[in-house]
Parts: sequence; C-alpha cells; structure tokens
Amino acid sequence: MKLGIVIPCYNEEEGLSETTARLEVLLEEMIENGEIEKGSFVCYVDDGSKDGTWSLIESFKARSSLFRGIKLSRNFGHQNALLAGLMQMKDQADALVSMDADLQDDIEVVREFVKKYKEGYEVVYGVREDRSKDTFFKRTTAELFYKFQDFMGIESVSNHADYRLLSRRALDALAQFKEVNLFLRGIIPLLGFRSCSVYYVRAERFAGETKYPLKKMILFALDGIASFSIMPLRLITMVGFLLFMFSLLAIIWIVIEKFFFDSTVQGWASTMISIYFIGGIQIMSLGIIGEYVGRNFQEGKARPRYIIDKEI
Repeated sequence: MKLGIVIPCYNEEEGLSETTARLEVLLEEMIENGEIEKGSFVCYVDDGSKDGTWSLIESFKARSSLFRGIKLSRNFGHQNALLAGLMQMKDQADALVSMDADLQDDIEVVREFVKKYKEGYEVVYGVREDRSKDTFFKRTTAELFYKFQDFMGIESVSNHADYRLLSRRALDALAQFKEVNLFLRGIIPLLGFRSCSVYYVRAERFAGETKYPLKKMILFALDGIASFSIMPLRLITMVGFLLFMFSLLAIIWIVIEKFFFDSTVQGWASTMISIYFIGGIQIMSLGIIGEYVGRNFQEGKARPRYIIDKEI
C-alpha cells in the first residue's frame, strides 16, 4: 500500500526539523520492511505561519522526495488546514494518516494503523490510553466534554483528537461533506465504514507552544456541539415550558391566598430575583439561537474552506 501522512502546521519552526527527522526514519524503515510502498510521503500543510515554517518545508522537499508541502494563502484554522491536506492528497495514496506536528502523537503507532488497514479497516482511530500527564483541570474538562457530547447525541470517540488513518474510500466519502463549520472528530464517525481504535500514550509537546489555549478549546467545543446537535434548542424549549408551568402554579397560589386566606406575599427581593432569573434565561436562549442562526449564515454564503497559495 502507498501511505501518505498529512500534518497541518502553524508556527512550528522550533520543532519541525525533529518531526521530519523522525518521520523520515520511520518511512524509510517501513518501505525497507515492505510495510508500505515506495512513493509513500509526508505532506506538511502550512496554515499561514508567520515564522520560517514554510522555508523549512521547502528545504525538506528539496532534500528528499519523501516530503511535500501545501501553503495556504492565510490562516484558515487547524481543521480547515487538515482538510486541505486530506483532500489534495486523497488520490495520491491508498490511505492517509493525519497527525499534529508537535510529536505528542506516537509516530510508531503508524505501523499499527497500517496493520489494521491491511486487515480491512477503513478508519483507524488513535486513542489516548490515559490522560495522566494532563493537568487536573484539562483532564476533568476533557472528560466532561466527552460526556456532554454523549448527552447531546453526538457520536464521537473519547480521547481521540485528529490522529487517525483514513482509506481512500473513507476520504472520498469525507469529500461529500460540504459544511463550512468543520468538526472532523464528529464527521468521521458519520462515514460509517469499518473502524477500530489503536491505543497509545501521548507524549509532551517537543517544542513550541500549544495552538489550542483555553479560549480556542472552548470555541472548538461549541463548534462541535452546534454543528452536530439541536439538543440545546430542545433544552431551551424544555426550560421555557417548565418556567411557564411554574408561573401558572404561582398565579394559582396567589389567587388562592388572596381570596381564601385574604393575604398576599409582599417582597421586593423575590420579585427582583424572578425578573433577573427569567431575564437571564431569555438572554441565554437568544445567544444559543444566535449561534445556530450565525452558522446558517456562514453555511449559506458557502465561502471556500481554504485557499491554496503554493503546492510543492
């Protein structure tokens, strides 16, 4: 089989040379052992980096035929950069592996991916065996996120990022998804092909800084939920119904007190609390609805998800 590895890059100058050296050794060994065919390659996708990432990619290509490069015209975001690489390379290999450039994903797992592919699996997920190296906050929020996704009815693979193998059939199916708001971790399970998971221990980042700080992680999670579930809209309906029923009961109670007990409950605090509570629910509901309206607005414009500047 001919294998391609697609790696999105954004300001990865510090660690890209080490990533390249390790991948070069890996691919050469796999070719020599007959695990993959000659012509297998690594394709870096430069997502509008502001450092010397693209210059490094050009130097890798000049040195070895194992490496290729795609330069996007600007920063389109990790998911779009990854999709660009997958779509541009899908007809040039039997299967593509996607991974990050920071060496946190164990590259030796690629061998297991290839074995599973030869056993007939079209999609192979790289899944973290444990999160013991994460901080307590990150580990807890990640677990809550996956549980919340399940609650929302979103099909996903827990502790799986974007380290996976996709066969050409799976890539052709992926090409049929045209949405602008990309959440590949949710789209891939929808493909429906035979799949399995390979477990590995995720290492520390080799160099540079994470490209997913807390703010981006929250936005990424919101994208995933809003792109794949209408459950938040249903929750708004349920909350509105419960508040309506509560208000009816309150009205009935006030009428009973007035006409049967000749007394009414006076209180500024309770009035203000109810106003702020219902007002907060309304504003939150408008915000959730706005998220969906905004996404429909983006999808309706059908702007390109990425634009390629150069390809080598």
